[in-house]
Amino acid sequence: MPCRSREVIVFGLFLGLGWAAGCSSSEAGKGTVSGEVTLDGQPLKEGRIRFVSADGLSATADTAIVDGRFRLKVPIGPMRVEISGRKVVGKRRVYDTPNSPVVDEVGELLPARYNARSELTMTVEPGSHEKRFDLSSK
Repeated sequence: MPCRSREVIVFGLFLGLGWAAGCSSSEAGKGTVSGEVTLDGQPLKEGRIRFVSADGLSATADTAIVDGRFRLKVPIGPMRVEISGRKVVGKRRVYDTPNSPVVDEVGELLPARYNARSELTMTVEPGSHEKRFDLSSK
């Protein structure tokens, strides 16, 4: 019976190692990017940051910006960085009736050079990186 117990333990170790290797492989080829986004010298209250592969060979990665801070895993390589934020530009009725509820109408807070036509870039390498994006509304 002791031989059988040893086989079970060895089999369990192989399963554990295989599981650990599978988990770490999803992190292979990625770097951690964290940092700050400011607009006109102040932390961007809320928004979204997206890393888009500059060569089209890897996946995109995005996350929320909260109080100017962000942190995410990004595929390694050259990236175009898109940052967006929302602002209230007006009010509108949900329905075309006099008793309709009114909701905020939102638009893009940041100039297109930071999102739709982003000029921001970063080359992501393995490991952890701190990056600051100082944006201007002008």
